[in-house]
Amino acid sequence: MRLLFFGLLLCAACQTPGPSKSPARAAAAATSSQLPIEIIKLPAGFHIGIFAENVENARSLCYADGILFVSTRDKGNVYALRDNNGDNVADEKFLLASGLNMPNGVAYRNGSLYIAEISRITRLDNIAKNLAHPPAPVVVYDKYPTDEHHGWKYIRFGPDGKLYVPVGAPCNVCLPENPIYCSLTRIDVDHPGAPEVIVKGVRNSVGFDWHPLTKELWFTDNGRDWLGDDSPSCELNHVTKEGQHFGFPFCHQGDIPDPKFGDAQHPCSDFVPPAQRMGPHVAPLGMEFYTGKMFPSNYKNQIFVAEHGSWNRTKKNGYQLSLVRIDDKGNSLGKEAFATGWLEADDTAWGRPVDVEQLPDGSLLLSDDQANAVYRIYYTGK
Repeated sequence: MRLLFFGLLLCAACQTPGPSKSPARAAAAATSSQLPIEIIKLPAGFHIGIFAENVENARSLCYADGILFVSTRDKGNVYALRDNNGDNVADEKFLLASGLNMPNGVAYRNGSLYIAEISRITRLDNIAKNLAHPPAPVVVYDKYPTDEHHGWKYIRFGPDGKLYVPVGAPCNVCLPENPIYCSLTRIDVDHPGAPEVIVKGVRNSVGFDWHPLTKELWFTDNGRDWLGDDSPSCELNHVTKEGQHFGFPFCHQGDIPDPKFGDAQHPCSDFVPPAQRMGPHVAPLGMEFYTGKMFPSNYKNQIFVAEHGSWNRTKKNGYQLSLVRIDDKGNSLGKEAFATGWLEADDTAWGRPVDVEQLPDGSLLLSDDQANAVYRIYYTGK
């Protein structure tokens, strides 16, 4: 596929027609936006605003050097957004790349933006100074599998300075021969070679982060389909040592043997159970440990998880930003809804949360690939 890398400064204030409004959304008309953020429910003292609109198919987020980098999955584009006057609304939008193969993941290191397509990682060097005229991409590694099924990748640099890259199952449920599937891998971008498999038994992770104190890796994982509306649960997992196996395809949610692959040779007790069951089909994607000072102290080092929402459940679920509280020993204390309202009472959804990113002031950004927006969640106590 031909790649077109160019910079294009777009007017963020220019509006395009939004989705048609349901009665609930029509009743909650926004003043300067066609998105009904006034119906989003948050804990007392929290508020939500729109950081950017008309960012088509906004997916993964990465904030660095005063710039928010935003990937897409279905549109093949990567953008840069910048708030120049400090009003928490993006004033500029640059198109950094187009024509890419599901560029779902973005990560930033030493002035370079790393972009994950299905089978390769590329980087744009010195990007902060060249938003309007991006440099030619440099290929970092291009030998990941080419399967589109769960082939889109979330990427992030770990505390060790290496780039972590998931490789999803090329199916709903199967046992691939190639051991790189169903795993989390990492590569040394300074000396790229074959990816190193860190953990196994991962069906499809599209979000992960490291505990701010222990530096242990936590990741979301999407459960398999077609075992009913209420089974199995999607997962939030906790890696305590490298080489752990989290069950797929033999066991789901820690205690459900797969009808085809679960057997006496692969009991659920052999695998690491989820730290927190997120619910069936909720599709947890991006996650972030909160380390800021804006939110009350009881949010410190707790986990925010974006639930993209179910696609094949009889009654939809997910479509929210969740909070998973953990104790000092890394044990989950349970999951609670933090921001809701994208899924309405008539079972229609006007938005789908994707990824979470913390800003330097302690507020949170949340992307939405259906409403084509990036929200900002902040706390005033009022």
